[in-house]
Amino acid sequence: MPSDEHGAPPAGHGPAGERPPAPDAGLLSPVRAGTEAEAATSDLAYLTAMLDAEAALARAQARLGLVPAAAAEAITAAAVADRFDLPALARRARGSGNPVVPLVADLRELAGAAGEHVHRGATSQDIADTGAMLVAARARRVVLAHLDRALDALAGLAARYRDTPMPARTLGRQALPTTFGAKAAGWLMGCLEAREGLAAVALPAQLGGPAGTLDAFGDRALDLVEAYAEETGLAPPVLPWHTRRAPVARLAAALAVAAGALGKIATDVWLLAQSEVGEVAEAAGAGRGGSSSMPHKRNPALSALVRSAALQVPAQVQVILAAQAAPHERPAGEWHAEWQPLRECLRLTGGAAETAAELLEGLEVSTELMRADLDDLLDVLGDDPGTGAAAALVGRALDAYRRSRT
Repeated sequence: MPSDEHGAPPAGHGPAGERPPAPDAGLLSPVRAGTEAEAATSDLAYLTAMLDAEAALARAQARLGLVPAAAAEAITAAAVADRFDLPALARRARGSGNPVVPLVADLRELAGAAGEHVHRGATSQDIADTGAMLVAARARRVVLAHLDRALDALAGLAARYRDTPMPARTLGRQALPTTFGAKAAGWLMGCLEAREGLAAVALPAQLGGPAGTLDAFGDRALDLVEAYAEETGLAPPVLPWHTRRAPVARLAAALAVAAGALGKIATDVWLLAQSEVGEVAEAAGAGRGGSSSMPHKRNPALSALVRSAALQVPAQVQVILAAQAAPHERPAGEWHAEWQPLRECLRLTGGAAETAAELLEGLEVSTELMRADLDDLLDVLGDDPGTGAAAALVGRALDAYRRSRT
């Protein structure tokens, strides 16, 4: 139900005495708690995106003369998230299996005389999928911005420690000499490739109507799809993709690659920060890395958070990949199964990117301990094979980074 004119949810809606659900504050997911990605993927963000999709549809139809321009203006004015009772929408979605049905009913009521033009010719999945792509586009901007922060920090580390010798480690054991700059260059390339892959994923609007045929829009159907994509700022789809879920699967896979690249960095930092190694350390901060029972400890908390995300995202992607096997022209549960995993992929990867950027910007490097550990290795090798090639690799990675910035 819409809110009253003062913005308060209508009294008495839902079971007597029922309290609205508490917000998901990220208590069990601190890697994304309070991050920009969390805000970009909240319930409010999804509601806003679906309303934006409805308003964009009305405006696109008005551009083609399919609905009155005044109606599109009224629908756009009514499609404001604060005017909707979000918890009530969530509960009412149980009756139809998706939140668009109650949302459309409320939007029609709020739009007044223009209500008959709300959602004209569309199906619920058109709005939910377009809304999801809008959320993804907005959240991706956040993720990419924090990946850029991480890349800048990594490029700085690679350049600064280009010739700083240290032991390379294979299978957890000291192997041959390398440089910390070369290690940072490897992190840089993994992050850069992941960023480019994520940025390249197309995020299309969805518009097909009840059976994915666009029949409801007559001979202006294809024009409407183009206008709708322009109004939303999303890519125009070649065909409706109600049961062709490649757009969601590609996005999820790219997020998993990005989370994995960040997880690799966090894993190496965690190992290098061990008490017996101590070659790097996370920056000290108020309350960071503390222990509830051992005040002498300085835990690699940021690394642990990034690793937690990298370990979770692939499992979420598995659900999305399985959901591609949808029947005929409308999914029967597969589509519904994507919603939460996609959101988790976005918010976990976004949280990991923001956390990793903070980690790398404050990383403390002990060149003395790196040198001491290398000396121990050289005692075993009996000769110093040098690190010239490793240092040269840094230049290649930095060149790739600079090209990405032009």
